[in-house]
Amino acid sequence: NITRDLKHEMIQLANNSSRQQVWNMWKRCFGDPDNYMELYFRDKYRPENTLLYMEGTTAVASLQMLDYKFSFHGKEIPVIYLSGVCTLPEYRKRGYTRALLIEGFNVAKRRGVPLMLLVPQEKWLMELYAKYGFARAFDPGTAELPSLKELMSKHRWNLREAYNEFDRYYRKQDMTVQKTFDDFKAIVDEGALFDFPPKKNLIGMARVIDAQYLLSLFDEGYKGKPFAISVKDELIEENNIALPAQAEATGHVAIQVDIGDLAQLLLGYHTGEREEPYSKIFPEKSPVMNFMLE
Repeated sequence: NITRDLKHEMIQLANNSSRQQVWNMWKRCFGDPDNYMELYFRDKYRPENTLLYMEGTTAVASLQMLDYKFSFHGKEIPVIYLSGVCTLPEYRKRGYTRALLIEGFNVAKRRGVPLMLLVPQEKWLMELYAKYGFARAFDPGTAELPSLKELMSKHRWNLREAYNEFDRYYRKQDMTVQKTFDDFKAIVDEGALFDFPPKKNLIGMARVIDAQYLLSLFDEGYKGKPFAISVKDELIEENNIALPAQAEATGHVAIQVDIGDLAQLLLGYHTGEREEPYSKIFPEKSPVMNFMLE
């Protein structure tokens, strides 16, 4: 019901015949070199994960919903990473990005994905996405990440062995985007295109899609003072909830948050700097997002 004001017939998932239109739109909006685009469209682009806004038979806006896993309070959850959100210049300022994002939230809900992530490239984009419930939850790194080139050389360019070491390092870290072997192969191929430039952790934003589920996961590992929480979300009705995090407990501390605050609190983003009771309830973490084919 959150998309009742949209023209459903205008938004659709891509298909095999849409690929060239998506390619052309990406090229025109972002201007990336063909060798990078060939890698992206080979390894990441999937029509079933691509939403299009159509004007007649022409795709005029699109976004990609890439599948990843994310370590969250000791568990791994599915997340959608938004990529390639764009609108052709002559069709901008018509609300197409908003329509695609809201439909993306619906897709995530149908697929049981409780969290959405993205990396804004400009400050104004961070302000734009904040209007749709995204909140900054990942800080840019100051130190260079371990070199993929050195890692590959160490393992004599054996992808599987290098991935195993890479995976062991990141898999144990909480609040971190995890990579499959295929993800790792793609980031190595991307690095090779540009002679393995130095990489750092990325600034990023998070958007809660299923507040109740994420709160339940947090609750499973929560050992602090009982609390009750009410959440406000202007775009996803189901997230407007009021519940005790521990139903059997008494004497709850009551807190109220909007959906952006909830993302920051659940991911432990600078929670130690917040006032009580937030700083006491939500332990501080160090959310990490990197090597996203940026």
